[in-house]
Amino acid sequence: MSFDSPLWLLLLPLALWPLWAEPGLARANAWAATLPRDRLSDGLDLALRAAAVVAVVALLIALAGPHRPEVAVERVGRGAEIVLVLDRSRSMDESFAGSRTPPPVKGTGPEALAYYSTLRAAEARESKGKVARRLLAEFTARRPDDRFGMIAFSTLPIRVLGFTQKPEAIQAAISAGDIGRGLSETNIAFALQAALDYFVDRPYTGSRILMLVSDGGDTLDVDARERIAELARRVRVAIYWLYIRSPRSPGLMAGSDEPPSNVDAVPEYFLHRYFGSLGVPYRAYEAESTDALQKAIADVDRLENLPITYFDTLPRRDLAPWAYGVALAAVLLLLAAQLAEIRS
Repeated sequence: MSFDSPLWLLLLPLALWPLWAEPGLARANAWAATLPRDRLSDGLDLALRAAAVVAVVALLIALAGPHRPEVAVERVGRGAEIVLVLDRSRSMDESFAGSRTPPPVKGTGPEALAYYSTLRAAEARESKGKVARRLLAEFTARRPDDRFGMIAFSTLPIRVLGFTQKPEAIQAAISAGDIGRGLSETNIAFALQAALDYFVDRPYTGSRILMLVSDGGDTLDVDARERIAELARRVRVAIYWLYIRSPRSPGLMAGSDEPPSNVDAVPEYFLHRYFGSLGVPYRAYEAESTDALQKAIADVDRLENLPITYFDTLPRRDLAPWAYGVALAAVLLLLAAQLAEIRS
């Protein structure tokens, strides 16, 4: 316990005054020494003096401003430390199907009706980025013991959220990625390095996850590959890549008829092979639809649910109202005793 104005506590010796104070004027009686000992009266006198002491002590403590300072408490739950790395490139504003609007049809016949139905369906279809944010919001809401950080990236990474367990902050960070349109360029290397930096100099208390949500890959230069590999092994992080695939995307695995020269030339092939060579736990999910992405996120939710130790910060708690309450109760008891006195 701490106090805002501890000098009030110097007056605590005044609380002893009711113990020596003489009682009020007694009624005129004969010599009382011959009366038998009244233990009930003695007990009542002692109780009223104690109530006076409690009233003075509680009031002085309340004036001193008692409070419990902010404190970090160690807790054990089930979850992980997760950094969400969300692609904000322009391609994420497209729909999963990746289909373009059909050419206009003149007239009012069945073909025209079919055209406009297709057009309305295309306009109503959610973009890949919007679906990803919605599912990530549901994913984070199901994991109250996890600590989440978030990075949005296109050309450069943006540190949206540091590690926190506060649901309001996490949901707000995910929703913030829906503002404006993305850029045409993507640099996954910078985003990966920024995400891994979240874990540097942090005590290892449980599972660590880097969750990359992107609809494309990237080819990394030699220096970037070495830095990312060294960081990933040092902080002991598991990498999950939720690859949102459209029909025109090449996928993550080269086919048997694919020329060997294309294996390193296609960004998706390259990044998938690179993640697998890091020596850290790695899983990739190809999601061609909303349902597939939802299943991929549910699989991550199921796999990463191990015990984790974390520190929860308890806010300052003001204790003065409790002291005022005790003082009020003691004063009311004294007041009731005074009102019950028989006056001559």
